[in-house]
Amino acid sequence: MSTRPHKPAPATPAPGKLPLPELLEMKKRGDKIVMITAYDAPAARIADEAGVELILVGDTAAMVMLGHESTLPVTLDEMIFLTRAVTRAAGRPLVVGDLPFGTYEVSDEQAVASAIRMVKEGGADVVKLEGAGRMLSRVRAIAESNIGIMGHVGLTPQSATKLGGFKAQGRTGAAAKQLFDDALALQEAGAFAVVLEAVPAAVAVRVSAALDVPTIGIGAGAGTDGQVLVWHDMLGMYEGRTPRFVKRYAEIAEEIGDAVAQYAEEVRTSAFPEEQHTYGITAEELDRFESLLRNP
Repeated sequence: MSTRPHKPAPATPAPGKLPLPELLEMKKRGDKIVMITAYDAPAARIADEAGVELILVGDTAAMVMLGHESTLPVTLDEMIFLTRAVTRAAGRPLVVGDLPFGTYEVSDEQAVASAIRMVKEGGADVVKLEGAGRMLSRVRAIAESNIGIMGHVGLTPQSATKLGGFKAQGRTGAAAKQLFDDALALQEAGAFAVVLEAVPAAVAVRVSAALDVPTIGIGAGAGTDGQVLVWHDMLGMYEGRTPRFVKRYAEIAEEIGDAVAQYAEEVRTSAFPEEQHTYGITAEELDRFESLLRNP
């Protein structure tokens, strides 16, 4: 008898792509929004079948997929390639294409051009960028180009060095007020939602209550309008540093490792492949084959 815990059935989604305004309606109703990262078609298909609302093709791909030490090296071309794979398999969820470092900071024109490429070439439904302040004009320019834009404040990994490393933000009164103001400013600039990363839960609650658009928390407590986790973190597939806000829902890497080790052992001992894994040939055709070898 299986010892696995009971798996709840996913919510039954309506057919077709989730309309972007539905996220606002979910916030009004108090329905939680589920976002998860994905970087390829199989993961996107699983997320779709699980009934999530948003799939983020995050620049975390640099670390969990491409082997970099941070998110900074990933290019727009690489992000478009991964986003295109996800959009092929994501039916209902809105696909959020993450704009990587260096693709929007220079100017509004650069930001709009990058967003257009992410939508046109990558197939993303909407895009995301990090920061407020000088980035507010980028958000406004993208929104005015009729592309949905998601904001991101708190711990912004692309500027982690400037922030003093990967640590929680908004933990002083002044810092919390700045974060609050930045989130409101992103909404005013046209963001349809705002990610709050590594923010004290009490601060996230106040920000979420003040905004008309949804907040998506990651390390921001349960008081946000939705949650996001990185695919590889929640499934135990990433060997790097795991933030304290990550909950491991599985240890897939261990299972994969065991499977590969068993496969290697069976190949070395000729236990695999077995008869059931091979294709046959009739005795008559085998004789003909042997005859052709003897008499070419």
